[in-house]
Amino acid sequence: MQLFSHDSKADSLARTPLFGALSRAELVELAKRTEDMEVEEGKVLAREGAIGQEFFVIVDGEVSVSKDGRDLRTLGPGDFFGEIALIWDSPRRTATVTARSPLRFFVLTRQSFKSLIDHQPEIEKRVLEALEERVGSV
Repeated sequence: MQLFSHDSKADSLARTPLFGALSRAELVELAKRTEDMEVEEGKVLAREGAIGQEFFVIVDGEVSVSKDGRDLRTLGPGDFFGEIALIWDSPRRTATVTARSPLRFFVLTRQSFKSLIDHQPEIEKRVLEALEERVGSV
């Protein structure tokens, strides 16, 4: 079920630090590999300590991010989480993310991302460079 256009998803992906260096055509190709989803309030999207396999971009609604049972922050439309799961094998989620309201979002799985970069390795190079820059600035 497609809730969002590939163009709107490409725009959202372009605003993320991980994919900001990709061309418009590469962003659209990446957007085509995502899955649109809707969940109700209370749904846990990522559980602290669990193995992550997905990257999420919120379109409508809000999620709460908690660690060790303490609320850390709220994310809303345009925000994203789970990007490290696309790059590293078996990364553990560092926080629990729960829908605070009905939520509409799209997901890029690690498997879909790996399939894309197997065919377009230049994308992997730019994503890894962006990740290095992001980790280095923390």
